[in-house]
Amino acid sequence: MAVVQQDLIHRTTREVTKMKAAVIHEFGDFDVLKVEEVPTPEPQAGEVLIKILATGLNRLEDYIREGSIVPELEWPHILGADAAGEVAALGDDVTGFAIGERVIPQPGFPTDPADYETRPGAATASFNLPGLHRPGTYAQYISVPARFVAKDTTGLSPEQAATLPMALATGVRAVRGVGEVKAGDKVLVHSGASGSGSMQIQVAKALGADVATTVRSSEKAEFAKSIGADLVINTREEDFVAKVKEWSGGQGVDVVIDNLGGDVLPKSIEAVKPLGVVVVFGFTAGPETTFDVRSLFFEQKKLRGTMASDIEDLEWGLEQVKAGRIKPLLDKVLPLSGAGAAHKLLSESKVKGNIVLQPWAA
Repeated sequence: MAVVQQDLIHRTTREVTKMKAAVIHEFGDFDVLKVEEVPTPEPQAGEVLIKILATGLNRLEDYIREGSIVPELEWPHILGADAAGEVAALGDDVTGFAIGERVIPQPGFPTDPADYETRPGAATASFNLPGLHRPGTYAQYISVPARFVAKDTTGLSPEQAATLPMALATGVRAVRGVGEVKAGDKVLVHSGASGSGSMQIQVAKALGADVATTVRSSEKAEFAKSIGADLVINTREEDFVAKVKEWSGGQGVDVVIDNLGGDVLPKSIEAVKPLGVVVVFGFTAGPETTFDVRSLFFEQKKLRGTMASDIEDLEWGLEQVKAGRIKPLLDKVLPLSGAGAAHKLLSESKVKGNIVLQPWAA
């Protein structure tokens, strides 16, 4: 009976030639996002077709939509890198997955099998980010190489799980991998109420670190405290360099995770102790900055960049979620037709944690 049912699911899925997706036909404001019918992807050899039950949003997609990341895309284009769903069909040569099994795809991966084991995968020539280099997750289905599909054993709802992939995996990479944070370290995470910052706080706490974070409102300060931040600094009222120096006994912190860039980065370098590490993760405060190289040179500080993540980062993070050390931070759930409204909330920084779209909602 199980075999017959599985075959039926296979046939039913493959007969679906169209799916709904939120697409853009040009760069622009929030209203360029439109729900349309587009071809349903067919899983190729080695791929898993995933029925997307929920898709999470990231600030990166806001930048892609407005045209500040790449000069051109192939239209129509589907944004989105995060998804939680279930296996809908299997391409040839795929084993180890069952139809209907809950899964989470890695948000970014090499597409050339020769690059599959290279780390970091983002350094390979074939690295693709769904929603940028290939069709993304603001859709009802996506096809992903099986090597980069994680089994979802967290027990979370699809909406909760969809908040995790990019924020969690890149947070693990930034904090654990590139920042090399360990138990007892003092860490500063910028923009602690954002999707990325809030997850980085939790990753650092899971590793046993003490965490300070910056926010820009009292409401966001309360949110940051609620997820474990030991010191919350409202930068509208306080100087974060002075506060973390005081907090760390005058030395500075061991690691700064700088999600802001711009004119914040020189201050992040000042806030880290001699031999400390500044991890550059974003540029919401601006893509350009100027600093005195002596701020690195004399105290032998380290400035490191990080982008994307590997499947191992996602899997380690999901283990922490299952153990209860990291929690999903779901703020709002909207139907697929609410993609434009969701982008507006993101761009106006009116989100505490993450926004999720439901591709199958009316």
